[in-house]
Amino acid sequence: MMKNTFPSHEKLKRKAEIDHLFKKGKWLTVDNIRVIHIKSGESFSVPNHRVGVSVGKKFFKRAVDRNRIKRLLREAYRLNKATYLEAFGDQSMAMIFWASKEMPESYAAVEAEFLKLCRKKSDISC
Repeated sequence: MMKNTFPSHEKLKRKAEIDHLFKKGKWLTVDNIRVIHIKSGESFSVPNHRVGVSVGKKFFKRAVDRNRIKRLLREAYRLNKATYLEAFGDQSMAMIFWASKEMPESYAAVEAEFLKLCRKKSDISC
């Protein structure tokens, strides 16, 4: 049984990795969630998957709003990690963004969009 955790070795923190992700990564958008992702290959290698979460200051001026959305996105990832790994792979990097001006209604709405994003990625990969 897989634990629903988000340990620090899965967090995308290094500036070099984030820069590489923005240079070589592919964008995918579903409703209000956008992700940039890249699989481990010849140009770089990561021992496991890494995920980062970001919410722009452009739409959400207050830090409490940005932090709330980031918590919801991390929780959606944490609880649906198995689905995420099926879609994006074990050795990949991804950055998840909230791409909307509206505050999410609830966690259920964020989770539904996250699962839709994973399904879309799985459909594209096949």
